[in-house]
Amino acid sequence: MTSLKSSIERLAALGEVERNPEARSTFLEFRDQLTQGAIRAAEKIDGRWVVHTWVKHGILLGFRLGELAEMSGGGLSFVDKDTFPARQFSVADRVRVVPGGSSVRMGAYVAPSVICMPPMFINVGAYVDEGTMIDSHALVGSCAQIGKRVHLSAAAQIGGVLEPVNAAPVIIEDDVLVGGNCGVYEGTLVRTRAVLGAGTILTRSTPLYDLVRGELYRATAEAPLEVPDGAVVVPGSRAVKKGAHAEWNLSLYTPVIVKYRDEKTDRGVELEDWLR
Repeated sequence: MTSLKSSIERLAALGEVERNPEARSTFLEFRDQLTQGAIRAAEKIDGRWVVHTWVKHGILLGFRLGELAEMSGGGLSFVDKDTFPARQFSVADRVRVVPGGSSVRMGAYVAPSVICMPPMFINVGAYVDEGTMIDSHALVGSCAQIGKRVHLSAAAQIGGVLEPVNAAPVIIEDDVLVGGNCGVYEGTLVRTRAVLGAGTILTRSTPLYDLVRGELYRATAEAPLEVPDGAVVVPGSRAVKKGAHAEWNLSLYTPVIVKYRDEKTDRGVELEDWLR
């Protein structure tokens, strides 16, 4: 991929890329590799997640090159950049896309055995690994990385990021359950086998309290908010104790780790094999 990477970086730096005759062919090669999962916006190398900024440059290049075009499918009509049309799946892809209004953009990787329940949306640059279920009204944002056997429950929102290009995307590692109406944004990293209870919101500015270990987790200038392996997180609140606001008995939203995953948790969140 070294040659493709160099070409994308060179084209991204040009001011008049729209007039460059090789730009579109280079982008289409890049988009195909992204769709096939051969390249990705972030990947785990030696136990550490690394962001590939050149991949984001390539996606942004596609938006610069794209022209508005009419598109249709399933009886619906759309107008969008012609460089990022909706993906068309076949039986050979081994991806279940249940009828009902779901959409996956070209440039998103969706592995065999993924299940897409309607309506849901996967944006460009996202990577969704094997055995994952994306439930109704769920969103996988641009460049978000979703691991194996993840369950994104109904109305779960996994935020995306394209700019700044060096910003880490949201990363959901293997065997995570994201409950209904959860929101995971701003580069939050959810480690393996964690469980996010329904309605949990995690952002870069959200402190996460660990009642089990007596720890407080926050994002830093160098690292995002990180949910530990196997943590079970639920919505909570903390009292406002300073100023006049304390007299009003106000509290602030606070996610809380109430336990770590055990056999009882596993039984409660297990997806039946026949659903896959």
